[in-house]
Amino acid sequence: MTTVLIADDQPMQRFGFRMLLESQDDMTVVGEASNGTEAIRLVDRHHPDVVLMDIRMPGLDGIEATRRVIATGARSRILIVTTFDLDEYAYDGLRAGASGFLVKDAQPEELLAGIRAVAGGDAVVAPSLTRRLLDAYIHHLPASPTTTPQPEDARLASLTDREREILTVIGKGWSNTEIAERLHLAESTVKTHVGRILAKTGARDRVQAVILAYDTHLVTPA
Repeated sequence: MTTVLIADDQPMQRFGFRMLLESQDDMTVVGEASNGTEAIRLVDRHHPDVVLMDIRMPGLDGIEATRRVIATGARSRILIVTTFDLDEYAYDGLRAGASGFLVKDAQPEELLAGIRAVAGGDAVVAPSLTRRLLDAYIHHLPASPTTTPQPEDARLASLTDREREILTVIGKGWSNTEIAERLHLAESTVKTHVGRILAKTGARDRVQAVILAYDTHLVTPA
């Protein structure tokens, strides 16, 4: 059973989410929050598998709430639910530690599939959409070094050459199937490499791995 916490300042939105989720045999809603502060408190109390986190809420917004939940080391995964595709705050939500994002006008089956994906440790944002999102908000990233050499990021130190190569192409938006085809690997081998990359770098999921590839300048904007 996947446990879900709903954080949204609109009562009707929370009601709609609850009705949808509780119609599923494998999901249950453990609480509702109307702002970020309440969401943090309820995460600590209920330890939900997934938090549906709105961005714009009174008081503490969803981005800061996400950042604080992740900072506690909670096992709960955050799924940002925003009003607009490529919302100006969605990128910040992903960098704060969210495992993906959906728009509120998504089809019910898309939301349910997204929750199940996040609960299973996957990312909701497709690789191509992730790349488009990061390119759109690339000005948020630190500027690439130009003349002064920078020490290598410690998160990359334990990666093998093959793992570094795969992390680079993950950052470029390649799916596991594309990686397998282009690098002449079995898809199961690619999945093993991706799992090791996440474990070694501390990335929570594929979305965070893409952000890591940008942050460490393995990938730069085209």
